[in-house]
Amino acid sequence: MATDHKLLHVHPPQLTFVFEPNKQSSCLLHLSNNASHHVAFKVKTTSPKKYCVRPTLGIVNPHGTCHFTVTMQAQRTAPPDFNCKDKFLLQTAVVPSGTTQDQISSHMFLKDNGSRVQETKLRVLLISPPSSPVNAHFNQMPPPLTVEKRLEAAAEDMEDEADKDNVPRCVEKVGDMNGVNDVVKLTLAKDSEGLNSRLSAVDAKLREAEETIMKLIAEKQKNTREKELLKQELEMLKKKIKMRRAQGGFPFLFVCVVSLVSMAVGYYIHP
Repeated sequence: MATDHKLLHVHPPQLTFVFEPNKQSSCLLHLSNNASHHVAFKVKTTSPKKYCVRPTLGIVNPHGTCHFTVTMQAQRTAPPDFNCKDKFLLQTAVVPSGTTQDQISSHMFLKDNGSRVQETKLRVLLISPPSSPVNAHFNQMPPPLTVEKRLEAAAEDMEDEADKDNVPRCVEKVGDMNGVNDVVKLTLAKDSEGLNSRLSAVDAKLREAEETIMKLIAEKQKNTREKELLKQELEMLKKKIKMRRAQGGFPFLFVCVVSLVSMAVGYYIHP
C-alpha cells in the first residue's frame, strides 16, 4: 500500500555507534505511533552475529511510543574510512486491537496478504569517541566520502529503490537470531514443565506398584505358612489313625470266622 504516511516514526533515522576497539557500543531508537490503530514491528539485520537487538519485535499502541536497543559487539578493527555497510530493516504492519506480542509472525509483514505493511531501511553510522572538547564536534561528523565511495553509495541507493517491495534474501535467511533464541527458550521451558509432570506421574505409578508387590509378597508368605501348618496337621492325623488301628484288637473278619467255626462244632456235638 503506497503512502507517504509512516505507520511508525523512527528517531533517530539511523543507527549511530561510537566505535572503540574491543568495546561494545549501544544505540537507542524510539518508535512513535501517531495514528489510531495498533502497529506491530519487527527488526532485522544483515549481520545478526554482530548486533544484538532488544526487543526484536513488539506492538505500539495508538498514539503510543516504544523503543528498542541495538548493541554492536566488540570489534577489533574498524572498517576502512569508518564506512559500515551493515543495514537494518524495520518492518511495520497494522494489526487488530488485542493482538499480543506472541501472536506476531512473519506472515503479518507480507505485502501480498492484503494488510497494510511498510518497510524502513536504517543505515549504520560509525563515529570515533571524542578525545577533547575541541574536536568533539568533528569526531561526531561522518567521515568524508571519496568519489568512489559516493558512486558506490549511489549504486546501493538505486538497488534499494529497485528492491523496495521485496525483502532481501540474505535478510530473510539470516533473520534475527535473538528472536529465535527467545522462542527456543520458551519452548524448552514448556517441554521441561511437561517432562517434570510426566516424571511425577511415573513416580506415583512406581510407588503404587511397589506397594502392590509388597502386599503380594506378604500374602504369599502367609499362604506358605498356612500350607506348612496343614501338612503338619495331616501328618499328625495319619499317625493317630495308625495308632488306633494298632490298638483296635482282632480284625472283625477273624471274629466272624471264629464264630462260624464254633457254631459248626456245637452243631455236631449236639445234633
